[in-house]
Order: sequence, then structure tokens, then C-alpha cells
Amino acid sequence: MFSRILIANRGEIALRIIRAARELGVETVCVYSEADREGPWLEFADRTICIGPAPSSESYLRIDRIISAAEIANVDAIHPGYGFLAENAHFAEVCRDCHIEFIGPSPEAMGLLGDKLSCRQMATRTRTPIFPGSKDPIKSQDDAVKLASEIGYPVIVKASAGGGGRGMRIAHNEAALRSGISAASKEAEAAFGNGAVYLEKFLEDARHVEIQVLGDKRGNVLQLFDRDCTSQRRHQKLVEEAPAPGVDPKKREAVAKSAAEMIRRAGYAGAATVEFLMDRDQNFYMLEVNTRVQVEHPVTEMVTGIDIVKETIRIAAGEPLPLKQREVTLRGHSIECRINAEDPDKGFIPQPGLITEFSPPGGPGVRLDTHVRAGYRIPSAYDSLIGKLIVHGADREEAIARMRGALKEFKIAPIKTTIPLHRRLMDERQFTDADFDIHYIERLLKSDNSDVAQKV
Repeated sequence: MFSRILIANRGEIALRIIRAARELGVETVCVYSEADREGPWLEFADRTICIGPAPSSESYLRIDRIISAAEIANVDAIHPGYGFLAENAHFAEVCRDCHIEFIGPSPEAMGLLGDKLSCRQMATRTRTPIFPGSKDPIKSQDDAVKLASEIGYPVIVKASAGGGGRGMRIAHNEAALRSGISAASKEAEAAFGNGAVYLEKFLEDARHVEIQVLGDKRGNVLQLFDRDCTSQRRHQKLVEEAPAPGVDPKKREAVAKSAAEMIRRAGYAGAATVEFLMDRDQNFYMLEVNTRVQVEHPVTEMVTGIDIVKETIRIAAGEPLPLKQREVTLRGHSIECRINAEDPDKGFIPQPGLITEFSPPGGPGVRLDTHVRAGYRIPSAYDSLIGKLIVHGADREEAIARMRGALKEFKIAPIKTTIPLHRRLMDERQFTDADFDIHYIERLLKSDNSDVAQKV
């Protein structure tokens, strides 16, 4: 096991990694930007090192500064968490060249699965279902129009690199496709430094279901079942749960096995998530593979009892997976609500500022992953996620009831957060009946805006 690791991240995921490392007897070094100098999570690290000013381009995304900090602190490994450099194959390669273990997959495995086109090719080899679409990056708009006419509209233009909903455009006709290719490519180039895009058939009323997988350095792989991430807005997840409600057990098992085989064939070591869209007939189509720990990993931890973050550290240190597949079982149901410092009533505008009241919920089956407390000032330079409220129940009905109660108890002031929206979602029939698709929240919010416009 490592003696000391560096955490190349901030906020709640940095604190989550600190806690996991502490349980393993591993010291932690946290890097931070000048904007995070007073970050509460830094108090729990064994050492902290400032790596630059507030902009992430000058701090959390500066590979040279992170490596320098790692060498100064004499660490054995670096944990990237999620976001920032977590899926940067070049960063993983630099770590290896500097003889520092990267707590995640090898650069080769990350490149193979992180690039969506090569990932589609791997899926084909492992018989993992995929959408009809491009085999190579789009070379011209005319080629894309021809392919779209063959597979049928609607289609979606997607960035080959990156994720998070950027570099994506849905097209229902030729004009929208031509403009979408240009816009998606420019956005992808700006966000990921790679403007390559490809085309896929788009499923209008799909559910978003993903499979959590762990692989070790000895060729062992575990699939930890599925999560439902259908409750999202503009490709950004708001609510996640495990297991996905209403999925046929045989189909669940088949898609999980195919996902695990993809990870095994890639020689992957670490945590990976294979994401799918599922139609109303429960046919699955692979979207992409996230080569890192997911924001929503806690719901899988709650229903399996496996500490995913702790396992990523153990795997990187060369330890084998602790269980056989037959020993992994599902226990009850878990739901996670992402608490963002955003105002849903004003287009989800970010809400940086001082928090003067922070009263978290409690009780049986309630977990809160957050770095926030009263007196903390949310900086404007970073993502608006300030916490993840997770509950566990014997079944989905109990988990929903428990989440309702926890959200009612949760008080944050004076900034606006997404808590009121989550309270509403827990009472929405489409959510409680699991009769939803990836656009239901957008339709709900659009209906609200229409009602306001009519009153005005």
C-alpha cells in the first residue's frame, strides 16, 4: 500500500478521497488554488500545497505544477478524483514517466475507452450494443448528411473526446445537422482541444442507465450492477439511483456482463462506468465509457457495500479485487440528489457567495457528501456542485420517502440551491412511477415557464 498520495482535486471529492485514504493508513497531500485557500477540506489533509491562482487553467489543470507538488511532497501516487485531469491520458502518462502512480487506468486503456470512436469499436468486438453511426470522425458535412439519411433522423453530433454534455448537438433535419456539426466541433475544440465529432442515431424518449465496473491489475473485473441517471437537464445529471427501476433482470445481467467484458478486454485497472441509453422495450445502446470515479458512485456503494474510492487506491497499489462476482449482491435501493449552488427559477444561474446557514439532514440511511459548512464562501471559479445527498432504503418507495424527509430537513442560506427542485421531483408522478425519459425535467421546467408567461 502507498505511504502518501496527492489529491489533484478540490471540494467534496477531495474530502471523500482523504477519508478513504485515512482508513487505509495513507497520508494525503492536497493541492489548492488561491481561491480555495480557506477550503474546509484542506484541514483534513496531512499537507497542503498552493499551485496557482483561481482559474483552473492556472491551477488544477496545470500538469507541471501538480507534478512539482507531488515531487516536493514525495508522494507515491496521485488521485485525480473526477473532472479536471481525471480523464487526461497525457497526465496519466506524465505521472508514469515521473515514476508516480496514477490512481486510475493506464494511458493506453484511457485512450482506448475515453475516445468515443475507439470505444464504439471495442463495444463491437465485445458484442456490447451500440447505436448505428459513424465508424470514423466526420470528414465533411455532405458525408454526415448521407449517413443521416441512411440511419434516419433524429441524429446526434457528438465530440469524440471529452464529455459532460459539451460538443453535442441534436438534429432533426439536414439544416440542423449542418449547423450542428460546425457548432459541436468548435465547442469540442474549445473544451477538450480536439474538434473531432461523429454521428449517432438519437433516441428521443430514452432512459439513461449505466453500469459500474471495477478492474484490477491482475485481469480481474467486477460489475457492480446499474444506476439510473435519467433525471437530467441539458445532459447534466440531477438525480441518480441504484438499481435502475423496472429493468428486466435478464436484460440487466446481459448488459452488465457485456460492459464488464469491455473493461476486461481493454486491460483496464480502476473504476469505470459504461453508460447506455435504454428504449421503452429495454433495448440498450452504449453511449460512452467514463474512465474515472463518477459523481454518482455513492448510490452503488450504498447498495453493494463496496467502497469504490477505497478500491481505486487499492487497485493502483497492485492489490487484487476483494470479491468474486458471485459475492457481489444488491441490497435495497439508493437515491442521490446533486445539490448545486444554482437558482432553478432563474435558468440555473450559479450562486457563488457566503453561506451563513448550513443545517444538514440526518437519520437512518441518510448520507451527505459535502465540503461545505456555515461560513464557507462558494467561489465563482468552479463547478456549482456543493454536495450530494444520498439515502438508502429497503426498496425504492422507502428510499423516496427518506429522500423527501432529508430534503425537508436540509437548510442552506442565503444562497439559492437546487434543493427546492429536488423536493418537487420527489413528488412528481413521472419520477415516483419511474415513467420518465431523459427530457422529462426539461419538459417540466418548460411548462413552468409557459405558465408564468401566460400569467404575465
